[in-house]
Amino acid sequence: MRAVLVVNPKGGCGKTTLATNLAGCLASRGDSVMLWDLDRQKSALEWLALRSPELPVIHSLEGKEDEPSGKQKRKHDWLIMDTPAGLHGKNLERAVKPVDKVLMPIQPSLYDMAATRDFLAVLHEEHLLRKGKYFLGVVGMRVDARTRAAAALEAFLKQFELPVLTYLRDTQVYANAAFQGKSIMDLPHYLNEKDLDDWTLLLEWLDK
Repeated sequence: MRAVLVVNPKGGCGKTTLATNLAGCLASRGDSVMLWDLDRQKSALEWLALRSPELPVIHSLEGKEDEPSGKQKRKHDWLIMDTPAGLHGKNLERAVKPVDKVLMPIQPSLYDMAATRDFLAVLHEEHLLRKGKYFLGVVGMRVDARTRAAAALEAFLKQFELPVLTYLRDTQVYANAAFQGKSIMDLPHYLNEKDLDDWTLLLEWLDK
């Protein structure tokens, strides 16, 4: 089982949106997926509770005390971990060290960029950022490429030697799908056709 940590200490940057849609994307292609909600708000589990049994199955874990057993690790292909805001110290170390990949969502705002810069500094100081371009990847969230904010985000991300995997566009499609416990891949093609290429790039990186 491969473990993917979705993390950024900034609240409201899109961690749960990224984690739930990633789980849905992987499940839609036939992979066995487990979603682990480490946030006390349990937003990912609320989304999962709304999910129809007719959709591709996503299994759930609820908290730190439910760490996957050896049997679960052998049974499932992926573990997607949604983390709380403000993750730091020993909790951050415990979350990062055992995973195969880290995804860091970031929105095009001054506050998100400042929090991300500080977070990357902590990862370096604590020696938690493994070498190689396939460990930590950045995902731009709610990005409209036509805006000045998007240009500022792109310039900011060029400072770091980390892959920017994809930009997820600023659209209500994700929010509307969430109300039904759906991911972007569970929607009709006329609703998700503009987003499929963005997710293809992300999945290709995860599979490497």
